[in-house]
Amino acid sequence: MFESLSDRLQNTFKKLKGQGKLTENNISDTLREVRRAFLEADVNYKVTREFTDRIKARALGQEVLGSLTPELQIAQIIGEELTQLMGNEAEKIRIAPSGPTIVMLVGLQGAGKTTVAAKLALRFRKDGRKPLLVAADVYRPAAIKQLQILGEQTETPVFSMGTDVSPVKIAEASVKEALAHGNNYVIIDTAGRLHVNDELMGELRQIRASVNPTEILLIVDAMTGQDAVNVAENFNNDLDIDGVILTKMDGDARGGAALSIRHITQKPIKFIGVGEKIEAASLEEFHPERMSSRILGQGDVQTLIEKAEEVFSEDQAKELERKLIENKGLDFDDFLTQLEQLKNMGPLDQLMDLMPFKNQLPIKDLTPDESHLSRTKAIIQSMTLEERKNPRLLDRSRKLRISKGSGTTVNQINMLVSQLQMMNRMLNQQTAMAMPGMGASSGKKMGQRIGAMPRPKRKARKPRKRKRRR
Repeated sequence: MFESLSDRLQNTFKKLKGQGKLTENNISDTLREVRRAFLEADVNYKVTREFTDRIKARALGQEVLGSLTPELQIAQIIGEELTQLMGNEAEKIRIAPSGPTIVMLVGLQGAGKTTVAAKLALRFRKDGRKPLLVAADVYRPAAIKQLQILGEQTETPVFSMGTDVSPVKIAEASVKEALAHGNNYVIIDTAGRLHVNDELMGELRQIRASVNPTEILLIVDAMTGQDAVNVAENFNNDLDIDGVILTKMDGDARGGAALSIRHITQKPIKFIGVGEKIEAASLEEFHPERMSSRILGQGDVQTLIEKAEEVFSEDQAKELERKLIENKGLDFDDFLTQLEQLKNMGPLDQLMDLMPFKNQLPIKDLTPDESHLSRTKAIIQSMTLEERKNPRLLDRSRKLRISKGSGTTVNQINMLVSQLQMMNRMLNQQTAMAMPGMGASSGKKMGQRIGAMPRPKRKARKPRKRKRRR
């Protein structure tokens, strides 16, 4: 997500290193690179021009602290402008003041409306709500059956009346069904249609008039780039949508749609889809400030924490917190627990996008597959309890014994030790940033304690007897 744009911007900032201050010349050079990066990311040309104009005005106006270096000044300005471009603050789905909250999903065919409907239902259920899925797509073959299958997976009831009833009547009947059975959320899955089809767009207007939905959400495929922006603009002009959900964001390395839609439609992006699996974590709330941080390569620690809170138990969290406070690094038991919980948080490559300093990490060594996890478990479970707690005990003979017991190689054991060391270094960086009042020197000392593994205790040497001179 945003990989190409993020790389281009970070390379642009590097070019400002070593320069004493921002000048009109280096600002112009930087903005030229930013403009190219935006256009290559498929950002709307008008949006790009207005964005760079605002940055130029602010940079020349010296609106930042003079103590910052030129690259940090530009990064700060671009970060703030990116956040404003995408909407400043996250906007959630509104709740109806009375009766069920009705969410109407619209968009082109193939954008992922039915999958999004199920993901929304799962989110509502985790929040203690009682959603009802409504099969109002009577045109696509097997659309009703697909929603029913997804309803079973998410344990959500599905309301349908077959394919011979008009979607308008299905929507009206679904609201009565929700009132009768105490469902406080109604999610209407409409058929995909082109915005140029007046008859089908008229059908959506009739549904809107008949049930008065609380939210009309447009589902847009982020991988279509500028087409996604055009679709959003036309649907908004016709239906006056309340928000946008961008799907397949994990498959789009450019991200132009996310940066353009809000500016063009003046309607918020409420969620982004980051996977095909039906799980709550694969539909993220859209936070402009966090997304801006990701684009600038600064990660998204807050989202990472929220994902972790969903899968880590309170006892596990307290134990990790205790180790951080006491400046103790993670051991192999902790490492195995983290891997198993990371698997529950989603694909590891997506989680790495949330981490600061991602470009400095050896991502290739962290391939998130079942064989990697199984091999890691076999290695750790072949260690003694003392070896798990103190990895510095692992000399050549111990590694040979572990490799035979786990069916692995010494090289794979060495890689695992390196990964544990890397995880401790990352924890050190995060802890140093998170703890207030910690200076650079204390952070360095803490890094020496957390980043390094405990050394085995050496046996006390016996004092040598001095020979008497004759």
